[in-house]
Amino acid sequence: MPHTETLKTAVWDRLKQKIGDYLLLVKFRLSFIVVFSAGIGYMFAAGDIRLFSLFLLSGFLITAASNAMNQVLEVQTDKMMTRTSDRPLPTGRMSTTEAILAAGVMGISGIIIMWIFFNPLAALIGAISLLSYAFIYTPMKKVSPVAVFIGAFPGAIPPLIGWAAATGTVGPVALLLFAIQFMWQFPHFWAIAWVAYEDYAKAGFYLLPTSSGRTRASAFHIALYALVLIPVSLLPFVTGYTGWVSAIITAATGMAFLYQALALYKNCSEKKAKQLMFGSFLYLPIVLIALFADQI
Repeated sequence: MPHTETLKTAVWDRLKQKIGDYLLLVKFRLSFIVVFSAGIGYMFAAGDIRLFSLFLLSGFLITAASNAMNQVLEVQTDKMMTRTSDRPLPTGRMSTTEAILAAGVMGISGIIIMWIFFNPLAALIGAISLLSYAFIYTPMKKVSPVAVFIGAFPGAIPPLIGWAAATGTVGPVALLLFAIQFMWQFPHFWAIAWVAYEDYAKAGFYLLPTSSGRTRASAFHIALYALVLIPVSLLPFVTGYTGWVSAIITAATGMAFLYQALALYKNCSEKKAKQLMFGSFLYLPIVLIALFADQI
């Protein structure tokens, strides 16, 4: 009996480790945010609620595949950075072959589900998102800071996928949601790049908007994009798709986000960059929920 219990414990510990490794491989928290914005696009377009869970599953599989392939391609650089060195591939807890196979199964499954249960357009946009993130954005990160601009496209695609899955088209509202998420990504990612600057430098990633690094020049770009984000986020109201309630919430949230960006410009400190980074995580769901709720 003691031997059996020890074996059960060992099996359970191994299972928990494997589940944890897969959560790290697919960047579960990041995938959740991506799928959330895709779900807002789907519901915004009045998609069939009976298929909503299936849509979220498909979107998650496509996103998870993108993140897994990103880690396959960056395994050597992940070994160099403190924040990524404990991932399953750099530590050897998972083989590259297993990760590629998992990414392939998840990506193909997600696209097939999107094609069969929704429509070819949504599946095509999902495939473009996966391929551009994994095979264009990822290698560009070591080449130039322009990678942030390139990565903003697949990063902003989720609402388009949701809208296309619900309607079979890409309508004006979907493009407005895309524009908001596209513009949001610059202050969001640059805040991350500021906080992780030294760690990124170990791997040869220099992703802040200026070559001067963590300086007032980079902070100026961050504040400028946060400022431009405010009128962009108000476009659904200006074009008549949403009302005053969401406009007020969106404007107030944008002003708070801009205030954090200006605080970074003033102090150029890691503390202010962290506050902006966490603020960016709050900004997007607040704005998307406000926009969706205002048109119900």
